[in-house]
Amino acid sequence: MASGTTSGVATADPVSWLIVESIVNRVPLGGVEIAYRDSGPAILDHPRSDIPVVLVHGMGGDGHTWDRFARRLIRMGRRVIIPDLRGHGRSAHTASYRFDEFGADVLRLCDHLGLTGVDLVGHSLGGYAVSCVAIERPELARRLVIEELPLPLRSGDEQLTLTRRLPSPPELWHATSSLIRHPRAVLAFDRSMTRVALEQFRKPHPEWWERLSEITAPTLMLRGGPGGMVDPEKLLVFQASVADCRTEAFTCGHSVHRDRYREFSTAVLPFLGH
Repeated sequence: MASGTTSGVATADPVSWLIVESIVNRVPLGGVEIAYRDSGPAILDHPRSDIPVVLVHGMGGDGHTWDRFARRLIRMGRRVIIPDLRGHGRSAHTASYRFDEFGADVLRLCDHLGLTGVDLVGHSLGGYAVSCVAIERPELARRLVIEELPLPLRSGDEQLTLTRRLPSPPELWHATSSLIRHPRAVLAFDRSMTRVALEQFRKPHPEWWERLSEITAPTLMLRGGPGGMVDPEKLLVFQASVADCRTEAFTCGHSVHRDRYREFSTAVLPFLGH
């Protein structure tokens, strides 16, 4: 177990670790208490056993959305780390929910754990968070998987023409809450974040777009079908901006890892070296 305040007792079984919900670490990072689960050093031998996989959930959910995929990775000999983002799950609520702060929290957690190389997998808001990590610390990210990231606006002119296509607060809440199977995630989610997120969706993020070229990790972008939230035109710009990037499309909505789990695993596991 990593350092920090821990509730529960660790189990020697690397698979049942995820089933025992009481095993949660909490650590103050940047003034916010972040909860996370860590399977610990891999027990089974794998060429990538020394590279942890960090799984980051989307808005409105918590780390439990990754449990099924995490079990698979652990069985394959990988160490898995799953944070609850600020304002989600067992992490603390806070006054600020800027998109870049979610990425900063993930980066601080990696530093807290002394990680020097990781594979990053993020869904939706979690995809934005892991992209920020790959931008800020290129040498840390070995592989980058981004699932169904609602790509931000690039310019003020684009804001004027695309406003009608942005989700309304009820649509945004429905899209995120529909991903959740664990009721505790709904209760723990700071719903004030929905309004804050919508405000940020309406503002251009030119610096993020300009810095995409700093990502050096091979990148896999996963997008759903018509029910997804990825703008195809902005996706082309993203692909052109990241040196080593490919895209996989799925016939589902916003949650590929939930609704098309087998197809998701088939795409992601080989990319991570399995």
